[in-house]
Amino acid sequence: MEYNLADLFESIVDTVPGREALVYLDHPGSGAERRLTYAQLDAAANRLAHHLRDSGVAPGEHVGLHLCNGVEYLQTALACLKIRAVPVNVNYRYVEEELVYLYRDADLAALVYDAEFGGRVAAALPRAGGLRHLVRVGSGGDGPPTAVPFTEAEASGSPGRDFPARSADDRFIIYTGGTTGMPKGVMWRQEDLFFSGLGGGAPTGEPVRRPEELAERVAAGGEGLVFFPTPPLMHGTSTLTAFIAFDFGQKVVLHRKFVPEEVLRTIEKEKVTTASLVGDAMLRPLVDALAGPLRGTDLSSLLSVSSSGAILSETVRAQFAALAPHTLLLNNFGSSESGFNGTATADSGPEKGFRLRVNARTTVVDPATLAPVAPGEPGRIAQRGHVPLGYYNDPKKTAETFFEADGERWVLLGDMGTVDEDGVITVLGRGSQCINTGGEKVYPEEVEQALKAHPEVYDALVAGVPDTRWGFSVAAVVQPRAQASGLTADAVRDHCRKRLAGYKIPRTVVFTDRIQRSPSGKADYRWARAVAQAADRGPAPPDEPPGRLS
Repeated sequence: MEYNLADLFESIVDTVPGREALVYLDHPGSGAERRLTYAQLDAAANRLAHHLRDSGVAPGEHVGLHLCNGVEYLQTALACLKIRAVPVNVNYRYVEEELVYLYRDADLAALVYDAEFGGRVAAALPRAGGLRHLVRVGSGGDGPPTAVPFTEAEASGSPGRDFPARSADDRFIIYTGGTTGMPKGVMWRQEDLFFSGLGGGAPTGEPVRRPEELAERVAAGGEGLVFFPTPPLMHGTSTLTAFIAFDFGQKVVLHRKFVPEEVLRTIEKEKVTTASLVGDAMLRPLVDALAGPLRGTDLSSLLSVSSSGAILSETVRAQFAALAPHTLLLNNFGSSESGFNGTATADSGPEKGFRLRVNARTTVVDPATLAPVAPGEPGRIAQRGHVPLGYYNDPKKTAETFFEADGERWVLLGDMGTVDEDGVITVLGRGSQCINTGGEKVYPEEVEQALKAHPEVYDALVAGVPDTRWGFSVAAVVQPRAQASGLTADAVRDHCRKRLAGYKIPRTVVFTDRIQRSPSGKADYRWARAVAQAADRGPAPPDEPPGRLS
């Protein structure tokens, strides 16, 4: 047995076959649900695995998962792993041209898709390269007529496990759109993903020392933990959260899509202990529901709520803490390229910045020399050891992001940061989004945190827009709270002046009914920049020029 995700999952199944593994609420509020034990989920994955193998999907070939949350998503991922095929996540918001790019870039041989996306799949298929086998989940839509219904595919396969030996070197690819450019496929060895993305079987404790130890720990422990990944499984964080739960032999709860009120009802009904989400975009609606129509919801089972992919603001954290004082709120830091890196310190916030206690493999390096920086010096956050092999089909970006030093593999993350004498890292922000205004560097995340501390601001994104004098100036796109009255650009600037240096104050402030984010809550900076550039810009505040004073 090796550190292979299918091997590890099967070892848990054989240890606790009758334990509940997955609860899926198809349409929250409808009462429709599916419940599968570990043995049932394993058999379902085996059936689909046999269908894919019998349809010609070979070890090492790539299978796209163009799906909303559901049993079929995790079942398909497991089926791929069992036959040594490579699961590839597909963003279900992509339109035809984006799908054509991803299908071709990922060299998909097969695709499992939800019927509601059939029209887009059919439109992209003629230019999809070697994509030759389709499986459709659900009915209806106007998808390709050659697609095999999922129920037929599942019924045609054997529930047994007559699969060849697997390897720790088997691949797992996570496509990440990031904040700019086309999506990139992060290539992981499964052993590396197990230790960096899944915590080595113990995310907050001592990792296992041999593969068999994972099941031994499950046998020695009990049940009762319930994991609830609320963002889409098409984003790595949620899929990895589900696999962490499986590694513990515990239960995973899923909703098809994020509906705040139903999330809270499910936490109460299923006695959820651990929920994951992405930033204020997901936590704020939960806070609003808890303070309003769902006031009094029993959250006594909820031990922790973790956010990754976007920073939780101090204001929203405080509001949630007041409503759920016994729940630990974790601001986690990680990426598709690194897995989990660390958790924000208790003193993180607008005053001291986003400060992280990181694992021993994470540090800050000079982007030019790749050597560790001195305390207080800015650099790129980097991780060594169990890191990805690179980006699929992209040697140029791989060379820019991954390197070797002293016999170890390293990955350079997109975030800039500084490190102090105690090894605590302060995250400055995404280097690609840094705004150079008159020679000063402004990181959007810092300004966004200040903006969202305003009681009448619901959400905000910050981007740089061209400026004839300063090169770029700071622009803010702001979504006021529904009950906000009379929120003005000057009021926003006055609020920021108490928290930020003058050159960081947004010169452009654009109000919008809704901030555009990905389904998981990640920022869409291209959209924010376009909105800001299209707006009529008022005069710069006379006492706060946007760039360096000389």
